[in-house]
Amino acid sequence: MITMKTADDALKSAYLGVVSEQLNTAINPLLAKIKQSTQDVWGKEIRRLAQYGLNGGVGAGDEDGDLPEAAGNNYEQFVLTLKNLYGTIEISDKAIRASENSSGAFVNLLNAEMEGLLRASSYNFGRMLFGDGSGVLGKVVSISNGVVTVDNVKNLVEGMVVDFRSEDGTTINGATQRRIVSVDRQGKTITVTGSTLTSTEVAKDSIITVQGSYNQEITGLGAIFKTDGDIYGLSRTTHKWLVPYIKTNVGDISETAIQTAIDYLDENAGSRVNFIICSSGVKRAFQNHLSTYKRNIDVMDLNGGYKALSYNGIPIVSDRFCPEGTMYLLNTDDFILHQLCDWKWLEGEDGKVIKQVADKPVYKATLVKYADLICSRPCGQAMLTGITEA
Repeated sequence: MITMKTADDALKSAYLGVVSEQLNTAINPLLAKIKQSTQDVWGKEIRRLAQYGLNGGVGAGDEDGDLPEAAGNNYEQFVLTLKNLYGTIEISDKAIRASENSSGAFVNLLNAEMEGLLRASSYNFGRMLFGDGSGVLGKVVSISNGVVTVDNVKNLVEGMVVDFRSEDGTTINGATQRRIVSVDRQGKTITVTGSTLTSTEVAKDSIITVQGSYNQEITGLGAIFKTDGDIYGLSRTTHKWLVPYIKTNVGDISETAIQTAIDYLDENAGSRVNFIICSSGVKRAFQNHLSTYKRNIDVMDLNGGYKALSYNGIPIVSDRFCPEGTMYLLNTDDFILHQLCDWKWLEGEDGKVIKQVADKPVYKATLVKYADLICSRPCGQAMLTGITEA
């Protein structure tokens, strides 16, 4: 007979390892390339020493002259607060009782819940890699008869639970924890559960975020590829090595544009690009460019079962969350996902991971990971924008 104890044991032993592996390597090829480490985690913070520039204790002189003065490496300390990443499954008491006399039925029930959790987690964590940590999914353009027109639906999908906030991030009363019912990708509109939203309560330029996630997401590429403001507790104005190479209004993609960025990083930051990621429209444009000039389109295999185009041995992959008309040229050796621990189930004092929701005939279990992403050398990364898509 299936009991809550056997279900609890199954989540701990049979599912945790598989789920952790999937979330760490199968979300997208970029995450699979990034090292994950528990180093430099102190309490609730990541504190990492970042070296920049060159050691200054080098020089030339007379045979009997003075030796060069010592001038060691330059260091600055990066500081980030660990982000709390959660994934929750929920099973009704009725479903558990209906399958308690059939181990196969219960396994199917758990499998379905875990597959749903993996899909949702893969979607959201993949999206976070390209975000700026704010968790903003899009902005409201207008509302008519409860139908919300947004500026971009790339980050929105049916089933997501979202909050509507004012432009400055303030919560809008009565407009939180709304589940997206439908998404019209051509019309760029969404509808949500709950009372009908109006333009009076949710004004133009209001922002949409995942429930409870405003300014709580990992520090993704959107935060790294900026030219002003602070990052990791340091000012880009003072520390120019925190500013990456950014080329705007590229137009037609070409090998020359890509190579120019690669050469700049090599010559000015000593950085070797080993991974290129772009939108699918940019990838198609690059394929068209190669075809136009009768170039071979080389394909390479990556870890995790991914396939990629190849530019001089550097993989080029597309990602659904990469901004339109954008290509990132990265040295993934400079990135580390610092974590307090790998994915774990939240356990109660009794050691159980499946808990009844208060006053409801429902049980839930929650996966958690405390982590954030740091790029130790932003000046060694490049971004091309304004690329004409195909």
